[in-house]
Amino acid sequence: MAKFKLDDIDRQILDMLIENTRTPFTDIAKKLLISAGTVHVRVKKMEEAGIIIGSSLTLDYEKLGYAFIAYVGVFLQNTSQTKFVMERINQIPFVTVAHVTTGKFNIFCKIRAKNTNHAKDVIYQLDDIEGVYRTETMISLEESLNDKKRLMHSIFQHQE
Repeated sequence: MAKFKLDDIDRQILDMLIENTRTPFTDIAKKLLISAGTVHVRVKKMEEAGIIIGSSLTLDYEKLGYAFIAYVGVFLQNTSQTKFVMERINQIPFVTVAHVTTGKFNIFCKIRAKNTNHAKDVIYQLDDIEGVYRTETMISLEESLNDKKRLMHSIFQHQE
C-alpha cells in the first residue's frame, strides 16, 4: 500500500475529529470553507488508508463513580505464560489497558476502580492468575496530561 500523504485540510479535519468525534461533517465543512461531501470523501480515504480506525467515545469515569486509577506492573514466572496471562487479564473488566513490556515488568496494566477497596480486589484478581509471580502497584493521584492533539501535531510537523 502506498503511503498516504496528508495535506493541511486533512490535518484540520483530524484536529476537529480528535476534539469531538461526533462533529458533523457539515460543521467541519463550514469551518474549513469546503463542502460536506469533500469532508466525507477525505475521511473515507483516511479510513481506507488505516489512518482513522473507528471512532471512540470518551467517558467521564469520575461521574460514573470510577475515578480511582492505579497502574499495576505484573511479573510472570515465565515469559512463555504471557499469552495465557493476557487472556485472563482480558476477563477482568476493570483492567482498561494492558501492555506486554520489556524492562522491570512483563505486563503493565491500568485499572479503574470505585475506591481503594475495589482496586485491592482487582489487584488480588491479577495476583491470583496462574503464572503471575507478583505485582507492583502505583496509585495515580491525578491524570495531569492526556492530550492526543499534541502528538498528532508533532507527527504532522515531522512529516513536512
